[in-house]
Amino acid sequence: MTDAMMKPAPEAPGAIHSTFRVSRTYPQAPERVFKAFEDTDLVRRWRVEDENCKVLEFTYDFRVGGTEVSRFVFPGGPEIRLDAQFQDIVPNERIIFSYRMLAGSMLLSVSLSTIEIKRSGRGTDLIFTEQGVYFEGPDSAKNREEGTRFILEKLAKELAG
Repeated sequence: MTDAMMKPAPEAPGAIHSTFRVSRTYPQAPERVFKAFEDTDLVRRWRVEDENCKVLEFTYDFRVGGTEVSRFVFPGGPEIRLDAQFQDIVPNERIIFSYRMLAGSMLLSVSLSTIEIKRSGRGTDLIFTEQGVYFEGPDSAKNREEGTRFILEKLAKELAG
């Protein structure tokens, strides 16, 4: 046996199971909110691009069974990769997708997310629910929820613009 074979395998991080829900109201109609998830250029602009990161890859096939691959880096950080697959799409009402995120070769999470889009007297109520398994440590689910709130704020700015 070689020394490499005798070394213990690195300890895998513990799995943290969590569900969170973020609700947001937009003054636009459900059709306009849904279009922001349907249109590849819009999605890239409000969800992937950021002044603090460099986008390395973005492919987006918005249909049931379609996939998304997003790869990006923040200054001084590892490459972040998101691999998603759309499981269910009901135009102007619902989007369900599963995804995994990695930082370099380290698995950060595996999630199932549901976006509900509902007409309201104020425009559109959007409800984002994520059921995930997170591997980054005790605050990882909380951090993902905060990241989701940040992205939904970027969507608000996109819709207003």
